Amino acid sequence: MVGISRFSVTVAAMMALSTPALAQTEPTRDTVLATVNGTEITVGHLLAARDSLPEQFRDMPGDSLFQPLVEQLIEQTALMQEAEGTLSVREQIAFENEQRAFIANAALTRAATAAISEENVEEAYTAFVTEFDGREPTPEFNASHIIVETEEEAAALRAELDDGADFAELAREHSLDGAAAGGGSLGWFGLGAMIPEFEQAVQTLEVGEYLGPLETQFGWHLVLLNDTRMSSAPELDEVREALEENLQREAAQAALTRATEAATIERNYEGVDTSVLSRSDLLDD
Repeated sequence: MVGISRFSVTVAAMMALSTPALAQTEPTRDTVLATVNGTEITVGHLLAARDSLPEQFRDMPGDSLFQPLVEQLIEQTALMQEAEGTLSVREQIAFENEQRAFIANAALTRAATAAISEENVEEAYTAFVTEFDGREPTPEFNASHIIVETEEEAAALRAELDDGADFAELAREHSLDGAAAGGGSLGWFGLGAMIPEFEQAVQTLEVGEYLGPLETQFGWHLVLLNDTRMSSAPELDEVREALEENLQREAAQAALTRATEAATIERNYEGVDTSVLSRSDLLDD
């Protein structure tokens, strides 16, 4: 089945087309770029069409994109007008679903966007800190490790440490995991973040002490405890993204709940055989 893509003009064709000179007056979203049987195509339609393009096309310069996109809107409008009133039952129902989904998603997006303000984020952070500080403080650890394949390798590196070798340098040279590039640093972590053997080993150390060889399912480790602290609420910048996502999620859900509670809804689907989902033939003319 032949179809028309949302952006069917190839890049090569777009580059070959010349761009008409823009009007001298500053265009607005209502500036008419073309008419098709009296139907206006405006700058607003052009901008909305551009926003719907894949990113690689949106990034093209305007002088390459302008005319091809206007021409596509002209072609789509002409085809729409010619086909108006000819949609099959299947196509009409699909159109109604697309329209329903578009408007609903636009409403949810507006609600989510409106929820993000610095005042709302700071209020959410204050609530987060209050909840965090109300918890029982727990220890956190900052540790480094060196991981190798065999106990013999770990023992040899332990001997070098005992002779005064630098832990970070040995990690960069010998450790097998991604932390090696950072001198074996694992950063800060709390209880439950590491496998039990590793967590138990760290808890036995004083700051600056190391131990090993220690065997886990991943290999043989040497473990250095860099520092300890009691858990504290992270700074706003560390949790801003999560707070904003939560605000948006709550706002969208509130909008959805508000709309459904305000609507008069009659649910008549109880008792309908669920096998109807396989009856795509019901959409045939």
